[in-house]
Formats: sequence, C-alpha cells, structure tokens
Amino acid sequence: MKKTFKIYAVIFIVVMLILALLEVNKKETTDWRKNFNINEKSPFGLFVFNNEAKDLFKNNLKKTEETPYDYYGQRKKSPHNILVIEKNLDKESWKKILDQVSNGSDAMILVSRVSKDIADSIGYHSSDISFEEENVLKLTDKEYQNDFIKLDKFPSGRGFSYIKPKVEVLGRTVEKNNSDQANFIKTKFGKGTIYVHCEPLFLTNYYLLKPGSLKYTQDVFSYLQDRETIWFVENDTKVSRFFMRFVLSNPALKYAWWVFLGGLVLFIFFDAKRKQRIVPVLEPLRNTSVDFVKSIGNLYLQEGNFHDMMAKKAQYFLNKIRMDLLIDTQNLDAEFAKKLHLKTGKPIEMIDEAIALMRKGQDPYAGVMKEDLERMNKLLDEILK
Repeated sequence: MKKTFKIYAVIFIVVMLILALLEVNKKETTDWRKNFNINEKSPFGLFVFNNEAKDLFKNNLKKTEETPYDYYGQRKKSPHNILVIEKNLDKESWKKILDQVSNGSDAMILVSRVSKDIADSIGYHSSDISFEEENVLKLTDKEYQNDFIKLDKFPSGRGFSYIKPKVEVLGRTVEKNNSDQANFIKTKFGKGTIYVHCEPLFLTNYYLLKPGSLKYTQDVFSYLQDRETIWFVENDTKVSRFFMRFVLSNPALKYAWWVFLGGLVLFIFFDAKRKQRIVPVLEPLRNTSVDFVKSIGNLYLQEGNFHDMMAKKAQYFLNKIRMDLLIDTQNLDAEFAKKLHLKTGKPIEMIDEAIALMRKGQDPYAGVMKEDLERMNKLLDEILK
C-alpha cells in the first residue's frame, strides 16, 4: 500500500508541476467581448462609466434591474430622464418607455440595434454604414466641434440609413473615404424628447480611459435636463457578486481552484479504488471447548472411573449453586435441600435424590456404578435448567 501511495503521490506532483509551468508561461488574454456589464473591468465593460455616472448625473441617478414594463407598472413617475445602454428589452418595455416620453420624460437610448417597429415609432432605420477598422465620432453642434472620439477597436459601424424629416442629427461617424453618416439623433415624441445613439462603444472602459474621451461622453449627456435619471441596467449584477465568479475572474485564485478540484478528484479516485479491493474472508477460530470436554468424558468412560466422574460433577454443580443461587453448600442437609427447592422450584423429591447421589460420589468408600453416574448427571442438569 505504501509503495502504491508513493507512485500516486509522484504522479500528482508531476501533473501539478506541469500545470504550474503552463500557467507561468501562459500569456494573459484580453476579453474583447462587448458585454456592457457595469461590473466588468474588461475593455468593453461599463465599470468605469458606472463609477463616473454619479458625478456625470450630479448624484441624481437611480439604477434599477427591473424591466421598464415592471418598473413603470408598479409606480407613477413625474417627468424624468430614462437611460438605456445596449440592453435587450421586450416590446412591452419599449412601449412603457415611449409612454413615459409622451408624458414629458426624456430618453437617452444608446443601442446598436432595436426592433423595427420601435425604430419606426421613433422615426429612423439603422444599418451597418461603415466597414472601416476605425471610426471617428463627432457632434454637429459647433460648441462641441473639438470634442470627438476615435474608435480604433472593433467599432460596430452602425448608423442611421434613414431618418424622418423632423429628426435632428446631433452626431456623425466620420470616415476618410466615405461621406459622414448620422449616428446620434434627437426627435420630439409627445411632450418629451428621445435621443438615440447607435454606437454605445464609446462608453466602455477601453475608450473612457483614453485621454480626451470623457469630454465627448459629457457632451452627449449634456442634452438631458438636470433631473432624476432612471438607468435600466442588466439584471445580472447579482450574479457578479457570486463567490465563484470572483474566484474565476482572478487568475491566481482560478488556478488554485482547479488544482484543488484536481487533487480532490484524484483523492476520491484512489481512495475509492483502495476501498473496493477484495478483502479476504477469515474464518473465526472454532470453539473446541465442548469437543475437549467430550474427549475427556470419553476417556473417563473408557477407564471406567465412574466414582471420580461423579465427584467432579458434584463439585461443579455445587460451585454453580454457590455462584448463581448464593446458597451455602458446606452442608448438604435438609436446610440446603429446602433453599434449593425454593430457588429452583424443582420437586423436593428430585433434590433429595440428587443430594443422596452427590454424597455417594463424594464418599471415597461408596460403591458407584455407571447407572448412578448417569442418574445423577440427569438430575443435576434438570435442576439447573
């Protein structure tokens, strides 16, 4: 067993060393997925924007994980600002947003795609307007002419292929080889206003950390009135607080976790294998005391020494009476017979006959026959039952 354990230990250590070498030499990869998650620190997460949002909206920002349908279905709100950033909403939620705007609220919608019927209601059609690797986003207002942002990592290239006549263009995508295309618009909707920006990538960590990029973001949100803003965030923020998500997001902790799981699996495998080995069945030692007694008895019978056997039987019986029934056996008289009768419930005649035979066996000069031995043995066994 010790040898087997050493082999397993060596194998485990070698595997762990190989994994450690691979981990040390592994190049850290960057997650370029466009997740738009407020807790993600990856390039295209919203961690930086989430931290700056309070100052951007002058501490008048409220985040909610509810859908607009549920949020507005449970409460009535006075005119306010609505913020949606690359969030998949159902049609009923979009209708709730449009209803709020009709009643005087303003909505800032930063999404690359939205359902056709909602886009029609607002007054535009969006499509892929650029296929360049780099885009420059600029605002049309002369006051913001010097504030622009360059998208050099995976721009979506989305823009507006059609807008209704009354829709105002606030921003464009600028390219070297193509004409400028609208990507930021404003339109009146009932008593309120809707702002739509179809390139939300400028809000991500990668771009906000670039020098000068924050100014473009401030310009975009400056169109909103200074009042309460409701931000509908993705409802997976609770998941990000999960312990395992934290462990797996940290390379060192993730490596330690996988090592622990690997060791646990190996331990279970080897331990189960050891426990499943066939255990030989060892027969217990047989009690040969009875056989020994029978052998001794047969020797006595063969020798014909019935007198000695009666004496030993009587001695064994009296010792049993003293130990179990607590009766004095020094004198085998009428008093002894009476006590034995009361303790055992056996007939007094049987007890008297047994006493007579025991006295005969204890008398060295009495003549004893085989029949006497058999009779006494039968009586004593009957009394002890």
